[in-house]
Amino acid sequence: MALPGAREDGPVADGEGASSRFSLGAADLGRWVAPVVSFIVILALWQGAIMFLRLPRFVLPPPLDVLTALVGSLPLLLRDTWVTMRETLAGFFLSIVIAVPLAILITSSAPLRNGIYPFLLLGQSVPKQAIAPLLLLWLGYGEVPRIVLAFLTAFFPIVVNTAIGLQMTPPEMKDLGRLLSASRRRVFFKVTFPCAMPYFFAGLKVAISLAIIGAVIGEFIGGDSGLGQRILVASGNQRTELAFAAILMLSLLGIFLFGLVALAEKLLCPWYDKS
Repeated sequence: MALPGAREDGPVADGEGASSRFSLGAADLGRWVAPVVSFIVILALWQGAIMFLRLPRFVLPPPLDVLTALVGSLPLLLRDTWVTMRETLAGFFLSIVIAVPLAILITSSAPLRNGIYPFLLLGQSVPKQAIAPLLLLWLGYGEVPRIVLAFLTAFFPIVVNTAIGLQMTPPEMKDLGRLLSASRRRVFFKVTFPCAMPYFFAGLKVAISLAIIGAVIGEFIGGDSGLGQRILVASGNQRTELAFAAILMLSLLGIFLFGLVALAEKLLCPWYDKS
């Protein structure tokens, strides 16, 4: 007979808690093991394709040659990575500074939205490779045209996602703010913009990857430094292993910057974090 208020399923509940903790640990372990296994499989397929197809080293170098080039040229690649990251971040932050106010204007007025949005679509539809030679003509060689290309590629997803987020605020929350005699500005900063933050960060995650692409396009067309220029020069000299090493550094840079944006989202939107 159980005492009043006592739980007869106490031991079972403890067992369930231990089981849930174990399953959570297994899930975390699987989240780390799966990418490692996938990476090993890709390396094995890569090496197998070289051996089976008998590809020359200048066409597709073995993974070990890429690793050797990465270690041997690490100071050079780190310097190029810093240049590309500087251009990417400059264009990325410039896109935030311009895109967020523009998204607010678009959502605040239907005439502004109808007047601005078609030009945004028009600008997004133009390939950035076609704009790059003109930017070199107008701005000259150096980092400025590459920063502008990074800005142009990152700009559109931030505008669109932020505008969608600002329009997704539940009307009852705005009505509650007005009932509490909150000003329109206070409702925006306390209700509307916080509700739009997940959409805003979704745009940032897309934009940071596109900003890297824009910076590399600029380095391809008119650069004397950066990972894009390193890939171009190494490929022209048939040093494919160095080109692959630079591509690997470019991938690691993309993962690092994406991780920084995801970390900022967790810090600034703790109410939205479901992990």
